[in-house]
Amino acid sequence: MEPHPIQVVVEDDLRRSRLTVFFRLLLAIPHLIWYILWSIGTFFVAVASWFVALISGRLPDGLHNFLSAYVRYSTHLFAYLCLAANPYPGFAGEPGSYPIDVVIAPPERQNRWKTGFRIFLALPALLLAAVLVGSPGFGGGGGTGGQRGDEPSGASWSAVGLIFIIAFLAWFACLIRGVMPTGFRDLQAYALRYNAQGQGYLLLLTDRYPNSDPSSPPAALPPERPSVQIRIEDDLGRSRLTVFFRLLLFLPHLVWLLLWTIGAFFAVLVGWFAALATGRMPTGLHNFVAAYVRYATHVAAYVFLLANPFPGFTGEAGSYPVDLEIDPPEPQVRWKTFFRLFLAIPAFMVSGGLNGALVLVGLFGWFVSLATGRMPEGLRNLGAFAQRYAAQTDAYFLLLTDRYPYSGPWEWAPTAEPEAEPEVAAA
Repeated sequence: MEPHPIQVVVEDDLRRSRLTVFFRLLLAIPHLIWYILWSIGTFFVAVASWFVALISGRLPDGLHNFLSAYVRYSTHLFAYLCLAANPYPGFAGEPGSYPIDVVIAPPERQNRWKTGFRIFLALPALLLAAVLVGSPGFGGGGGTGGQRGDEPSGASWSAVGLIFIIAFLAWFACLIRGVMPTGFRDLQAYALRYNAQGQGYLLLLTDRYPNSDPSSPPAALPPERPSVQIRIEDDLGRSRLTVFFRLLLFLPHLVWLLLWTIGAFFAVLVGWFAALATGRMPTGLHNFVAAYVRYATHVAAYVFLLANPFPGFTGEAGSYPVDLEIDPPEPQVRWKTFFRLFLAIPAFMVSGGLNGALVLVGLFGWFVSLATGRMPEGLRNLGAFAQRYAAQTDAYFLLLTDRYPYSGPWEWAPTAEPEAEPEVAAA
C-alpha cells in the first residue's frame, strides 16, 4: 500500500523540562484560546472547501494550505499538552517547526461522491480518533467497558482520550525523572497521527481513509525483552456466518471464562503468599494462571474479530491465530509483589483507554467482515496491540511477571531500533 498522504514525523529526544511540565496547562492557555478561534474559522473554510471540491474535484492550493496549517497546528498543540514533546509550539502551524510534526502531501484530485458524503464516511474514523485523542480532538471521547470481567471498566478513561490518560501518568514521571517514557511517547505519536489523518480526511485534504495500523510512525523497541509477547498467524479471512452470530457463539466461552476467573483468583491469592515467601511464583500455579491469561486472549480475539476460528477451552499455547508467548516463572522482587495491586493501577488505566479502541475495532470490523469476508489489517493490528497490552497488564497483576507492561506499539515497526532513554535532565 502506498504511504498515506498525511504522516507524522517524530524527532523528539524524550527530555522534558520539569518547570514547563509542572505548569504545562497554564502555559497552554494562550494556545487554547487561539485554537478555539482558529477552529471557528476552519469550520467556515471547510464548508466553502466542500462546495469547491464537489464542483472542481480538488481543493485549491490556498484552501489546502490553510487547512493543512490548522491540522499541523492542532497536532503540535496536542503534542505539547500531552507531553509528547517539550518545546513551546508556534502559533502558525509551520511545517518542520516542532519535534512531532505533520507532513501533508500537496492537493490531488478527489472522488466527488466521496466528497459529497464525506461527513458520513468520516464518522467511524472520528469515533476512533475521539477514543484515542478525546474531547479536544473531535468533540468527545467514546469507548465502552473493559475487555474482561476481571478488569476495571475502561469507559470513564476512554471518555477523556487515551493520550490524556497517558499524559496524566507521564506528568508524574517527567517531574521525577525529567524524561518522557519511550513507550508513552510512541503510543501518543500513533494516536496523534491517526487524529491528524482523521482531521485531514474530514477537511478534504485527502480522500484516503485514515490508517488505523499502529506501525506508523515507527516505534522504538522496548528496553528489555517483554516476558509476554503476542504472535499473529491470521490470514484476515472471516466467515460471514460466524461473524454474524459471533456474540451468540461467544456465550459458552463467557460461562467458562467466569468460572475460570474464580479459580484464577484463588490461585493468584495462594501465589501471592508463595511469591512473598520464596521470591517467585510456583511453577504449577504459574502454568495455570498463564493458561487463563492465554485463554482470555483467545476469547477476546474471537469476540472482537481479530481471528476467525472458534477457540478451544484450555488456553493451550500455539492453538490460536492470535496467541501469547509467556515466559516460564522467574525470580520476582518481593516489594513489587507486595504492592502489586497498587502498582498495576496505571497499567489498568492505559489498558482501559485501549479497550475503548478495541470495542470500536470489533464494531467496525463486524460490518466490514460481513460485507467483504475480510478483516481490515489495520483494525486487526490495532486490536491485537490492545490485546497485547491487556495481556501484559493481566500477567503483571496476576504475578506471572514483575516486568511492567510496555505501551509502545513496537511489534508493527520491525525497522525500529532500541531507543535508550537519556540521562535525567535538569528542570
